[in-house]
Amino acid sequence: SYTHKVAAAWEGRHRVDRKRLMGEYSGKRALTPSQRRKRLRPLNDLFSMAECCLMADTVQFFLDREIPFCARSAVTDVLGAITGTHISGDFHRQVANDPERYFEPKPHLKTVLSKMKASGKRLIFVSNSPFWYCDAGMKYVVGDDWRDQWDVVIASAGKPLFYTESNRPFREVAPATGKVKFKEVTALEKGRVYTSGCLKELTKCINWSHPLAFGASDDSDSVYNDIFSPLMSPNVLYIGDSLFADLVDAKREFGWTTAAVTPEVGWEIELQRKAEFVIAEKAIELLLNSLRLYQRKLGTDLRTEEDLAVMDKLERLISKWRDEQTRLMGNPFGSIFRARYTPSLFSHSLRRYCDLYMSNVASLRHYSPQHRFYPETPKLLSHEIRGSNPECCEIDDDFFC
Repeated sequence: SYTHKVAAAWEGRHRVDRKRLMGEYSGKRALTPSQRRKRLRPLNDLFSMAECCLMADTVQFFLDREIPFCARSAVTDVLGAITGTHISGDFHRQVANDPERYFEPKPHLKTVLSKMKASGKRLIFVSNSPFWYCDAGMKYVVGDDWRDQWDVVIASAGKPLFYTESNRPFREVAPATGKVKFKEVTALEKGRVYTSGCLKELTKCINWSHPLAFGASDDSDSVYNDIFSPLMSPNVLYIGDSLFADLVDAKREFGWTTAAVTPEVGWEIELQRKAEFVIAEKAIELLLNSLRLYQRKLGTDLRTEEDLAVMDKLERLISKWRDEQTRLMGNPFGSIFRARYTPSLFSHSLRRYCDLYMSNVASLRHYSPQHRFYPETPKLLSHEIRGSNPECCEIDDDFFC
């Protein structure tokens, strides 16, 4: 969970029971920073899904065949195999050669880009993948003329160094051959392709001006410390699909408006509309409210054994309904936004570092490029949500109507 407490754990494809979980993590299940670094590996983007699934399947393979194994060694081997495949380029070549099989159609993406461009937005394409791979994917989802939509195209950017380095020049890539040219790049031109680089060089090479830039020094050594720098402008909307590789630095270092592409939110919204999920959700709310009312009725006196037995039974019922919600998710791990019933670390980070999140960039087609979002006021504490007495809910609350 976001409190770094191990709320649930799996061994292979099977969930670890509560008794073993309490024993493994000394009851409290809360890990110190040093323990987290030693025992846990964050899995927080789509690329991590392959790691997670392959780890689970490998461990399950050993368990099913009663093969002795070292868990740490198994994880190391899995990560090494995935990293080797990624670095070698074999996976990219296979995908690029058969885009219909591996890429999902994005029928509305070109419309979104055209609307943005027509409204005067400057569009910059930045990817860690090599150009030939980007080209294959974008031609399939947008069309052969996809580069016409973008003011700047940068491949093999090397994020997150693209954000953190300050002396990393751009180099031009020949689109036909993919070879990198040796000439110095002093301006980024539309229609050309570039690699490497950094944000400081980007502002220089595209003449990125800002209304407040009149106070900035042209020969400033540290663009990151310049309060007038356009890099610090919240008018920059950065859209990415990797929370910690893309969006965290964009928000934390530069204060940009950030938008996360999170496909899971689309699946979960559809699931939450189904009758089975609504019934489970309402049952949990009813049982929790019953517990609150029961305790209010008992007052501040000591509880009898019968009182505690009633509460234990209600809590077990709640746990069963939560298991049902996890089952309805269609996978053994449940929602990526929840660790049992508390917000997951991913969910907490998403709220902390992202202004917007969506299942698909095409969702922007429903809004004007000049649209202003007015989200509800964030409420993190119980007294903000329920009022002055969060434990007490009246029986005539809207939930019961």
